[in-house]
Amino acid sequence: MNELEIIHHPQIHGLNLFFDTIEYRTPHFHPEWELICTWDHPLRIRVESREYIAEPGQMLLINPRQLHEYHRIGEPSTFLCLQISESLFPSLRGISVDEMYLHTCMTQAACASLRDCLLDMIHAYLLQEPQYELYCIGKTGLFLHTMLQYLPWHRLSSEEAAQRARKNERLEHFLQYVDSHFRDRILLKDFAREEGLSMNYMSGFIRQTLNQSFQEYVSTVRFNYACERMVTSDDKLLAICMDAGFSDYRYFSAAFRERTGMTPEEYRIVLLRGERAAGTTARIRHSMHSREQFYTREESLHLYEAFRRKTFT
Repeated sequence: MNELEIIHHPQIHGLNLFFDTIEYRTPHFHPEWELICTWDHPLRIRVESREYIAEPGQMLLINPRQLHEYHRIGEPSTFLCLQISESLFPSLRGISVDEMYLHTCMTQAACASLRDCLLDMIHAYLLQEPQYELYCIGKTGLFLHTMLQYLPWHRLSSEEAAQRARKNERLEHFLQYVDSHFRDRILLKDFAREEGLSMNYMSGFIRQTLNQSFQEYVSTVRFNYACERMVTSDDKLLAICMDAGFSDYRYFSAAFRERTGMTPEEYRIVLLRGERAAGTTARIRHSMHSREQFYTREESLHLYEAFRRKTFT
């Protein structure tokens, strides 16, 4: 899987709005601005080296091409997501916000006003009444304009932009390398050799960029892949263990106990119960990089109504 995420916009070119319920999403980046507004449960968000806890009703803006990841805290977290292509507002190209957490820079009233604007947008986006595209794009422009009145930002210099591009290119190579080799005996020195760099340099780059070691990231991919196979196949756990790249069942079991507090057998039951509770597996995206649930237009309208009725403190 290519973690340089490709996002398609089926309705409005350059603009996407949707509800998502997420358990985890591993480190990734994409060329769109991304704003999320949490609804029911807190969400842990890591943006490069900074970590945020978004409580229900709070919003966070992520810059284009900025590495980020999501993890639930307890229950899966549902949020409203707005993704904006730089092509929609070319004058914003190269702008980077320095503080992404809106509630640290804006009054409670200003945040509530932006939440209402966001809900107005997704309501129009879902209903698709005549000229809704103009309404949504216009609202998005006002939304961004308001945020940039409060959030500190700067325009990337050509040197900063080039440095970020080089960093993302190297990171993309690493993520793709792990995706292609995690089932085998994968070694950092082999990847460093491919990149023409020392193992010490690559070890530091990975830890600084992903906030974890090479082996920790590989173990996470193996664990997530095993979880996906537990749900999508009837294979025995020993076969899943071997296919996911674990050297033996003892390490496989230890990984599950460390991450979930359960044995692989117990956790498989929990995962399957969650799939059944969702009612369908068709809209649950479960892979070695994410476990999240998307919604139909009708389901999204129900979520919109619930979101609109909710009072946030």
